[in-house]
Amino acid sequence: MRSTKELILYKDFEKGKLFYNFTWLMENFLNEYYNKDDMAALYYECYHDLMELSVSHGFEGNLWHNFLTFLLVNNENAYSMACEIRGKVEGSINDIALHDFAVMKEFFDFDLHKLEEAFSVTGADVLMHYEGVDKGSKVFNKRIRDRICELSVSLGKSETIEEFKENATQFYKEFGVGKLGLHKAFRIENELRGAKIIPITNIAHVHLDDIVGYDIAKEKLTENTRAFVEGRKANNCLLFGDAGTGKSSSIKAIVNQYYGQGLRMIEIYKHQFQGLNNVIAQIKNRNYKFIIYMDDLSFEEFEIEYKYLKAVIEGGLEKKPENVLIYATSNRRHLVRENFSDKAQLEDDLHNNDTVQEKLSLVARFGVQIYFGSPDKKEFQKIVLELARRNGIKMEEDALLLEANKWELSHGGRSGRTAQQFVDYLLGKSC
Repeated sequence: MRSTKELILYKDFEKGKLFYNFTWLMENFLNEYYNKDDMAALYYECYHDLMELSVSHGFEGNLWHNFLTFLLVNNENAYSMACEIRGKVEGSINDIALHDFAVMKEFFDFDLHKLEEAFSVTGADVLMHYEGVDKGSKVFNKRIRDRICELSVSLGKSETIEEFKENATQFYKEFGVGKLGLHKAFRIENELRGAKIIPITNIAHVHLDDIVGYDIAKEKLTENTRAFVEGRKANNCLLFGDAGTGKSSSIKAIVNQYYGQGLRMIEIYKHQFQGLNNVIAQIKNRNYKFIIYMDDLSFEEFEIEYKYLKAVIEGGLEKKPENVLIYATSNRRHLVRENFSDKAQLEDDLHNNDTVQEKLSLVARFGVQIYFGSPDKKEFQKIVLELARRNGIKMEEDALLLEANKWELSHGGRSGRTAQQFVDYLLGKSC
């Protein structure tokens, strides 16, 4: 049997300890040099780790195959990253990949019952035919979890190494590889070694059609994003306007709409802006399109983080990568607070105009600026009626609108958010 030491591209696995321990048992189960009791203990340790993995990741069926598939779809190497989004590639790297897939296929084809016989242990049938307690996953969304399980079955049934390689490559094309490929959205954690990109596993499944009204605003956002994912010129985008009008929901909907075309979103807060260059360095050479998302962006006079943002967007020595755009939402049009004192001090400061222009220059770096204003009474009523219809609320229209008007007067005024809160109130009340 081949050894893991023969692997060339596929190394440095996540959960590598489990992989190397279990494959070591497969490579050495007939070796009389090693103590059988120790090997049995190692078997049960691996068994435990596979069971824990099945619960956290929602795997079922052949857990060993699921685990090997998990390693293949998460391992970022020269071959897998070349194939993400693009699919099959040309060149000698295919021969190297085929070599590694031959090694992995032997581990797929290994009969776990041989370990039972060699070490007088049990549990192979459970590992090969596991039925999960529930269908959820704490790590992946259901669509990705299901696709990994399906790929596991396909790889297990592959009769040739070429077929095995083709199945894995097709997955890379459809879903990508590693955390950036398998997840839609991410957040940032600052560490001593720099900014770390962390997947968000539970993103809201909102779509643009769920946002009632704002058709012109949504179309401008869609046009810019479509150009971006199709490789055409696109602009950084600022969504500004009144609170609760759907700015943040629109951006979440955009990443849901274009995820299948390679769009990803990374959320970052202004106290993390010093790590922006580090984040961009991690994503600039990938085959995905990234929106760096800044929600509720605004700066007070004493805050200087906006200068880091300006340098990243435009003006630094290194050009911003073509696969990165910045989308921001704000209740302010000009982002940096501008006081009357900025103008009043003009007589005392000969260069006051420079100070004002510096504050205004940040918003100028967003080539697309989209306004989301509070709806008037007629538009608000239209939103309420549509949300009520979608949620199956049976209520006379006049009575519904009367209650909606009372609600908005005591809950912050007319907005899409207020309308949704009113409908949620009715749904809760009816239960």
